[in-house]
Amino acid sequence: MTMTGLLGGSFNPAHGGHRGISIHAAAALGLDEVWWLVSPGNPLKDPAGMAPLTARFASAAKAAEGLDVKVTAIERELGTVYTVDTLAELPNRFPVHRFIWLMGADNLSQFHLWRDWKRIAELVPIAVVSRPGYDAAAHSAPAMGWLRSFVRPADQALNWTKWRTPALVLLNLPPDPTSSTALRAADPDWHQKTAKPFNPQALRDGVTRRPLT
Repeated sequence: MTMTGLLGGSFNPAHGGHRGISIHAAAALGLDEVWWLVSPGNPLKDPAGMAPLTARFASAAKAAEGLDVKVTAIERELGTVYTVDTLAELPNRFPVHRFIWLMGADNLSQFHLWRDWKRIAELVPIAVVSRPGYDAAAHSAPAMGWLRSFVRPADQALNWTKWRTPALVLLNLPPDPTSSTALRAADPDWHQKTAKPFNPQALRDGVTRRPLT
């Protein structure tokens, strides 16, 4: 089995924080690889502020250079909008992989807004990575009230494949305050610069190996 961490997001744009989560989570969980699931869209975010998929994918591909990370837009191929549907389908498509969901504490603070969030926790183990400024909200979040009884010790994180779901592990990794929101505020036209050097046909999905277009 291939131990695979799934880091979903808009990657609008990708940055060093995504790299840091992937590097340290892979070490803490004994992962063989991490997939960055570049979402076609985010139901909880204003589509007007979302850069085109090509630019976000190119941004992620550049940020992932040198890592055991596969950048993929497979949700577009699967036709899934919601994480719960993606996680239900991936094991059927990739039966030799064992998946664990990776997310920052900022996402845990709003996890109760995700569609069928309890079902997500039943489908795969979840590893939550600390993020500066969000940890307090995450620990007091509505979803955490239900998930708290399923928290596993961080020093047993390497055993995640043996856990019965729901299972949640809290990883205290080196803090990185970088955020996509701040990067967009500093450079609203980032996506034009990022996508320009790339021919969309040259961007290949790290999982399916098909061109992005």
